[in-house]
Amino acid sequence: MIPSNFKDWVVIDEIQKIPSLLDEVHRLIEERKLKFVLTGSSARKLKKAGANLLAGRAYSRHAYPLTALELGELFNLKKALNFGLLPQAYLEPNSKDFISSYVVTYLKEEIQQEGLVRNMGSFTRFLEAASFSQAQVVNYSNISSECSVERKTVMNYFGILEDLLLSKMIGVFSLRAKRELIKQKKFYIFDVGVFRQIRPRGPLDSDQELMGACVETIALQELMARNEYQKWNYEVFYWHTRTHLEVDFILYGERGLKAIEVKSGTRWKSKDFDGLLEFKKDYPKADLFYVYGGDKIDSYKDIKIIPLEIFMTQMDQWI
Repeated sequence: MIPSNFKDWVVIDEIQKIPSLLDEVHRLIEERKLKFVLTGSSARKLKKAGANLLAGRAYSRHAYPLTALELGELFNLKKALNFGLLPQAYLEPNSKDFISSYVVTYLKEEIQQEGLVRNMGSFTRFLEAASFSQAQVVNYSNISSECSVERKTVMNYFGILEDLLLSKMIGVFSLRAKRELIKQKKFYIFDVGVFRQIRPRGPLDSDQELMGACVETIALQELMARNEYQKWNYEVFYWHTRTHLEVDFILYGERGLKAIEVKSGTRWKSKDFDGLLEFKKDYPKADLFYVYGGDKIDSYKDIKIIPLEIFMTQMDQWI
């Protein structure tokens, strides 16, 4: 049975597949005062087709993978880091099979079916090369060389991933910058399980390096989702100086300025805090957080040290 308060709503899924429907939606809103929920997995087709984007008549919301808050007692950090937080990947017993199928059928076949790329082989090579840039500054020239694709094409491929909501780029925080900063953006595939599936593994790969990217990714997933769902309204950045001092995430908004460093290690060392403490010199009002793979809440100077699982499940206390 449909709840009474939803009887006047019309739901259209994958609206980007028929952009011309938006003109009719516009007319029905104006003439019949109907209410719509329009969902889609890409804004690219709508933009390219010059579709009616209902400016001033629609609210835009993003849906993210599951969060630790939503899962509650069902949240298991180890499982989330291995298989991600897409609902089917996390909640069903065949997590590994689902993630593998998702990458093949969605990331590759659907992109090809929609004609977003001309050469699927080039895009597949790009996707694997890009996965090595997870949680890192993007070097378009290096990726171009690695996958034998022109630099301009590589940049277009990154744009496709963002338009399909499959990746996130975050820029450098430079408000009233007192020192020289790098300008490139950092890249994240949107879900840690999808990232692990795309990322090729070989005998020279370091488990520690891979887990570092996974931990940083899952922390960003939770931050982005909570920021949207709970209307914290932070802008999300990172901080990186030319002398290679770095802070993984900077949150800036009406709720304050937060600097967050994320590490996979189970123990912390004072040198892990160099970036945070330097950031504090430039921005004395910033709240500092060090999130790590251990199990003990601690502190060091002005830095709150928080285990990753506690940070994810109790984020409201600090952010």
